[in-house]
Amino acid sequence: MSNKSVESNISVERFAGILAHPTSFPSPYGIGDLGGGAYHFIDFLQKSNQKLWQVLPLGHTGFGDSPYQSFSAFAGQPLLISPDKLRDIHLLSNEDLSNIPAWDPIHIDYGPAIQYKTGLLKKAYENFKNSNDEDLKKEYTSFCRKNRWLNDYALFMAGKDYHGGASWLEWNDELSDPDEKTKKAWLKKLDNEVGYYKFIQFIFFKQWFDLKQYANDRGVQIIGDIPIFVSVDSADVWSNKSLFKLDSKGYPTVVAGVPPDYFSATGQLWGNPLYDWEEHKKTGYAWWIERIKSNLTMTDYLRIDHFRGFETYWEIPYGEPTAINGKWVKGPCDDLFNAIQNKLGKLPIIAEDLGDITDGVRELRDQFEFPGMKILQFAFDNVEENDFLPHYYNQNCVCYTGTHDNDTSKGWYDSASEESKDKLRRYLNTDANNVSWDLIRACFGSTAKIAIVPLQDVFSLGAEARMNTPGVAAGNWAWRYTEDYLSDGLAQRLRETTILFGR
Repeated sequence: MSNKSVESNISVERFAGILAHPTSFPSPYGIGDLGGGAYHFIDFLQKSNQKLWQVLPLGHTGFGDSPYQSFSAFAGQPLLISPDKLRDIHLLSNEDLSNIPAWDPIHIDYGPAIQYKTGLLKKAYENFKNSNDEDLKKEYTSFCRKNRWLNDYALFMAGKDYHGGASWLEWNDELSDPDEKTKKAWLKKLDNEVGYYKFIQFIFFKQWFDLKQYANDRGVQIIGDIPIFVSVDSADVWSNKSLFKLDSKGYPTVVAGVPPDYFSATGQLWGNPLYDWEEHKKTGYAWWIERIKSNLTMTDYLRIDHFRGFETYWEIPYGEPTAINGKWVKGPCDDLFNAIQNKLGKLPIIAEDLGDITDGVRELRDQFEFPGMKILQFAFDNVEENDFLPHYYNQNCVCYTGTHDNDTSKGWYDSASEESKDKLRRYLNTDANNVSWDLIRACFGSTAKIAIVPLQDVFSLGAEARMNTPGVAAGNWAWRYTEDYLSDGLAQRLRETTILFGR
């Protein structure tokens, strides 16, 4: 066979990218943001021939700081707003930024960081109200008019502040279940506080879309991420009670989780309220269509966490201490995705299809040609044959060395069984002296159309750089790096590896 005929059979484009949440970027303000550190990261992606940047959910986080538990499925994370960018548009001064606390450059201390940045954002809001920048104010007015979710989100957050931060289920007044007349009255009553929350969303999206444009202009596309479920203490549940399975007081009647399995004898009790899919169907799935549309304006692709919940989901009675006493309930399946696709066209969605996956879940994923996920660490956790080994991949999947929920590759290998280590060394023909890069090469060399590597693995970091440990309540989501980590030598190594494997 001639070389020409071989080449003619190669039609699938192959892409490589990096998983890094913006909170991890270098910044002098205690937590990564959408300022200089983010732009420097995009430059590194361009230099190293990476075409994709994957983020975690970008929502306004609540207690525990998890990106997967937020106050809104639509709002952005105020902590990601760059004070330097606010100074650039004259909403903060040099003096405002002159007394910056001494932060740990590689670890986020969320409590003090939230307090410090909230102070800066409130100062910026006061300066905005007194500003003579008519163009900026017109931009703000346009943003408020275009985003229909904004009023409910801003009133919900202002209401939380008014009630001392309590969940809306504990508000002992009419705001806990308001009609439109009540909402209007409270919007007026909490006018300044509502204005603040609208302002920070305006600024977040302004900074985010500037960064996205910068990335896209340099050939980098962004993969977003959304959890399938939303928090009970969210603007979404508070303002759309009929779309969830709630009792007359607003408490969930059933909640989300997963059943007992190899990893947990009692399963996982997540506690999120479950959707009333019949009600969603009556609306033509309008809320979901709006949610996907909104997120796909922010990113170029969208990973949906716990994709299997659309086919069947584990329903646990509210108040159960564990996830044991649940049952599998049929989800909306292709009815939902047909409705979304009819409105938005072919969907650039990645299905998180990990865990106990059935034939029905695979059929739903494949019906819409959504790529699933392959985790290389899982290939060697199980020393038997398994479909996470690269020789079993089809092309329409995304290969990861690990995800935000895994240890780093070095951390994983250091704590792996001798059997797992032995299998990895034999399979990859390596002494595992730099196992992070052994797995990067395997990931990039696989047949998967997309290969994504957490930034910690590019840096060959150990367990100290782990992003999240599922089931552990404190100390997660705190990893950061310093600017010197993104060296030209590292970019060159990543670029050469990417090109070698046709990505």
